[in-house]
Amino acid sequence: MNPFYYVLSINGLLFIFSILFYFFPPKNINSFYGYRTNKTMKNETIWNFANDFFTKQLLKYAGFSLAAAILFVYLGKEVTWQPMAIMLLSLAVAVIKTEQELSKNFDDDGNKK
Repeated sequence: MNPFYYVLSINGLLFIFSILFYFFPPKNINSFYGYRTNKTMKNETIWNFANDFFTKQLLKYAGFSLAAAILFVYLGKEVTWQPMAIMLLSLAVAVIKTEQELSKNFDDDGNKK
């Protein structure tokens, strides 16, 4: 498989999903679409905050992930697991930053601090 197609299918797809989340955020608490954890589904305030923050983080890190993977391929390195690792790392960073921000702004019951 062409390395560029591989990168676009992994990192590019994550970037496309982040754009979709950015322009079409979930409007109501649901169990299908959005940043869903037990804490974020407690009330509408924390739901909106979490989805807004996560979407911005995902867009930033998915863009970085795509750029880094394309640069990696462009430099002529052999591409095997690296784009997937970059993508997983960017997802993990977005989730960790969102959870840290939620802990900083809301208590365990979902009330604003």
